[in-house]
Amino acid sequence: METRFLGASGLKVPVLGFGVGTFGGKGPLFSAWGNTDVDEAKRLIDICLDAGVNFFDTADAYSDGASESILGAALKGRRERALVSTKTAIRLSDDPNDAGASRSRLLKAVDASLRRLGTDYIDLLQLHAFDAHTPIEETLSALDDLIKAGKVRYVGASNFSGWQLMKSLSIAGQRNLPRYIAHQVYYSLIGRDYEWELMPLGIDQGVGAVVWSPLGWGRLTGKIRRGQPLPAGSRLHDTAGFAPPVDEERLYRVVDALDEVAAETGKSVPQVALNWLLHRPTVSTVLIGARNEEQLRQNLDAAGWNLDASQIDRLDAASATMPPYPYYPYWNGQFTELSPPPVKPTGVR
Repeated sequence: METRFLGASGLKVPVLGFGVGTFGGKGPLFSAWGNTDVDEAKRLIDICLDAGVNFFDTADAYSDGASESILGAALKGRRERALVSTKTAIRLSDDPNDAGASRSRLLKAVDASLRRLGTDYIDLLQLHAFDAHTPIEETLSALDDLIKAGKVRYVGASNFSGWQLMKSLSIAGQRNLPRYIAHQVYYSLIGRDYEWELMPLGIDQGVGAVVWSPLGWGRLTGKIRRGQPLPAGSRLHDTAGFAPPVDEERLYRVVDALDEVAAETGKSVPQVALNWLLHRPTVSTVLIGARNEEQLRQNLDAAGWNLDASQIDRLDAASATMPPYPYYPYWNGQFTELSPPPVKPTGVR
């Protein structure tokens, strides 16, 4: 499995990571994703480690902490072989202090995650969302203390806007506090908003993308087709309300292009969609999920081969949209094609 540096850090991660939101199955969203128990989790992790995938991503909000607990139990006796990533900041209870990124919340949340995970350190701690109520200096200072205590090794963000991430990085630089090396983001062939601002920021500031929902909330599995009803087993029946909206005609245009490239490469539609992401600037790792062994093995086969330039161009064209102001180029009243940001190969310095 190919590895890349995670942002501008010295930490190397596999290009595919395993997102364990399917572990636990509690609540309306996560029960639709999956309900993997400890025994099945052990088997899935065996397969990942054998394939060179040692990056596992979870969150304290996933299935009310059950995802962390199951991941910890499944890694028991082999923790040293894994890179464990978790997230915090989303509200977990009615307690007014059980949300956000205050010093009080972060110290309490990390200790709770460590207990559930059955470990004494977290490789990557990410803020699940930006906390507008807590001074950034307070958040970064608490993260600094957690690093110095040996409880956390690296820090990142998730779902931040450009100004939120850049302000955090700027304050970190000014105050000699920890910088976010990773940004966990929604990015797919039908969700390319990441490219308008966050990708150029990541290139400039050395922040690696950890991609979540790379198949567009299950829309790029190859099962959704023009003129056909949503398959009975699709999780979109239960999770569509949580998913970003997608123009149907654009979705079908992307699926048509994926079908064409899949036929040329002998790969499946999801494998092509995942491989396209591995060619994008700033992408350090793409999180794959799986409810069973078959799905996992299929997704793991998205790495170890490359789309050619013409195939990438066709997928780019099929999924392209006009970016919002001020991200589209404008000159003498004429709109022109958006030029890609300067590309520095990920993991090369």
